[in-house]
Amino acid sequence: MARALSPELPLSNTLSRAPQGKVWLVGAGPGDPGLITVRGREALARADVVLHDALAHPALLEHCKDGVVLRDVGKRAGERTGSQAAITAELVELARGGKEVVRLKGGDPLLFARGAEEALALRDAGVAFEIVPAVSSPIGGAAYAGIPLTHRELSSSVTFITGSDREGVAWSPDAWRKLATATDTICVLMGMRHIDAITRAIVEGGRAPSTPAAVIHWGARPEQRVEVGTLGDIAAVARRAGLTNPSVIIVGEVVSLRERLRWYDTRPLFGKRVLVPRAAGQAEETAHVLRERGAIPLLVPAIEIVEPADRAPLDEALSRVSSYDWVLFTSQNGVAHFFRALRAAGRDARTFGNARVGAVGVRTAEALAEHGIQADLVAEEQVGEGLARALLDRGVPKRVLLARAKVARAALPQLLRDAGAEVDDVAVYETRPAGDLAALAKPLFEARVDVVLLTSGSTARALMNALQDQGGDQGPAALARVTVASIGPETTAVAEGLGVRVDVQAEEHSLEGLLDALDRFFEAPALPAAQKG
Repeated sequence: MARALSPELPLSNTLSRAPQGKVWLVGAGPGDPGLITVRGREALARADVVLHDALAHPALLEHCKDGVVLRDVGKRAGERTGSQAAITAELVELARGGKEVVRLKGGDPLLFARGAEEALALRDAGVAFEIVPAVSSPIGGAAYAGIPLTHRELSSSVTFITGSDREGVAWSPDAWRKLATATDTICVLMGMRHIDAITRAIVEGGRAPSTPAAVIHWGARPEQRVEVGTLGDIAAVARRAGLTNPSVIIVGEVVSLRERLRWYDTRPLFGKRVLVPRAAGQAEETAHVLRERGAIPLLVPAIEIVEPADRAPLDEALSRVSSYDWVLFTSQNGVAHFFRALRAAGRDARTFGNARVGAVGVRTAEALAEHGIQADLVAEEQVGEGLARALLDRGVPKRVLLARAKVARAALPQLLRDAGAEVDDVAVYETRPAGDLAALAKPLFEARVDVVLLTSGSTARALMNALQDQGGDQGPAALARVTVASIGPETTAVAEGLGVRVDVQAEEHSLEGLLDALDRFFEAPALPAAQKG
């Protein structure tokens, strides 16, 4: 019998009540944080409180505003966690207290989730709510594994079923036997604890033991693992591989298409654990790009980027920018901090006047363009010396402002001074080691890293300081076990001067160029189909 919905609760004493909030039941998608809907991101951005599941990707919480309260309410099999009743009661209490609340749920909130129960409870309590659907875990996981759930010639029907009933008890063998031939493709969620009994019952129900089958673990994430076999042996194959929940079991002829359609887990960086020791603000952007290439970013800041301790030279330079023949920038950081200081001084791009502007590389030029400045010179040789040589090819300038980090190589200003130019080398920012040296060194000592990204000389210095501080003479040996990738020759020179072996150096000295170089480094000849997993 359908459950009757109670009418809306009347509002009494309206004037004395606090404004009531709202609850969004948001699907987080199957794993890849890029698969959340636009509406889901909007809800996260306005939330005062987020109650999230264990299966929701942590990167999704980056969309939340400052000051948001985050609560992990994920329920895990075999662990003591908060009850569903307690979670629902908290949603009601928070909304009645005027809070904007997001209940962030892995997959879709209404497919084998408690979203409908929570929505009914909110409705009965008179709390406003909205359901934000998402890509479900079996659909998203199958797509990222290269397995279509339907196919014109192989499957015209698909059934989604949970591996246990609402009490956590396995369905009866008879139920699985009835399902065996009733549908072309079977997708089983949360079935790994009973995979032997499930597959055996499906065979007993009339499905051929030779039917292709697969288990997808952590689908649509860089941790994704896919094992393929037959209905008769997939339980043993998955057990040998150590696959547990969260996994989706797929049974059907469509599994046979995986070898031709797999795309996500064939990329060179797939599954590689990449240590990103950049400053916090830059690391998030790097993590996003790494995830798009299938890698697992480990964000541990090695440095902090701060304003120069002595602002006087910068303030003086800002007051007379237009008096220089050229203003040179050697990094995106330099551009960002120069214009931040310019805005703080109440000025804008008009301050440049007739001064021309030079940039090291395309990325620095693009950063200038975001502030309304079109670079007059972009050095093709993306190092300081390259910018100096490109500028001198146009003649020797009289006065040059060099806006860059406090600690930087002397080659660029020295070449210009040797040619007869007057150079003001002004620090627009400085770097200093981040505080937690143990956190930076720990993943390397524990061998949880495959690649280390060195995006500047300062990150190389800070990383080595952390390793030596935490490991003494054994510190540098931790880097010898991993692939070290440098963004360019200047960073490589610093790293090698510290005794670090650099395995990969970017041809284009940018983050994208560095990852392209890593792709080429890890690229391997395609394996014969029989050898692929």
